[in-house]
Amino acid sequence: MNESQGTLPGPAQSASDHRFSTRPLTTQDEFREAVELQKLIWGFEDVELLPVRLFVVATKVGGQAFGAFAGERMVGFCLAIPGLKSAGTSYLHSHMLGVVPEYRDSGVGRMLKLCQRDDALARSIRLIEWTFDPLEIKNAYFNVERLGAVVQRYVLNQYGTTTSSLHGGLPTDRCIAEWWLDSPRVKYIVDRIGTFDRPATLERIAVPAQIGSIRREDVRLAREIQHEVSARFLEYFDGGLAVVGFDRSPTAGTYLLGNWESRSSEKRA
Repeated sequence: MNESQGTLPGPAQSASDHRFSTRPLTTQDEFREAVELQKLIWGFEDVELLPVRLFVVATKVGGQAFGAFAGERMVGFCLAIPGLKSAGTSYLHSHMLGVVPEYRDSGVGRMLKLCQRDDALARSIRLIEWTFDPLEIKNAYFNVERLGAVVQRYVLNQYGTTTSSLHGGLPTDRCIAEWWLDSPRVKYIVDRIGTFDRPATLERIAVPAQIGSIRREDVRLAREIQHEVSARFLEYFDGGLAVVGFDRSPTAGTYLLGNWESRSSEKRA
């Protein structure tokens, strides 16, 4: 059945939080601090860190670098680089966003995403994309239901096998989130403006709620789950469906796929 706007989560609360501040990163010291946070958040070895030079270049050529601060301490950051579609449409690729462990689930990630959105719209950029691990169901819920992103593309082993313990030695299969910044969907979810009807759910892809512990304790089973999830994403995307919603329950996180009927208007940029 058709699921109305009322089944979407209400627009998120204001991004303001007096415990934190956000600002563009502009200095070498701030860039170096963001590099150090990568080690703390993901446990990357030096060879996989985004270097200071990339932050410098990104901010010089139309990208973004924002930091979130608790007092004077940087507790999160994001970095985006400019991109160009084959049709000539400019967009931003949000390559990395991270929050230190003790400040996760405190709204810092959302504050950083909204900084990205505000800056992009001020420059007449209407699309931000990023990749995310489909097995990270909390992240998936945040992207789809709290920000209003949709997903129509899937990439196998995007970054190869990394040194991060968070990836559990698995191939880095990734969904590509599309965040159409001034679309009716995003305005409804983020800004409480207008209305939005989510398309009917035609297919579902469920990921076990305990996938985190499975990754740590049974890599073979985790790989089997990843393989099944990947195959279904590729099948459904090849058939023209898109992720239009995400449900959570005590046992699973479930991607809801349907026809993205507003695709043409969403991509009017």
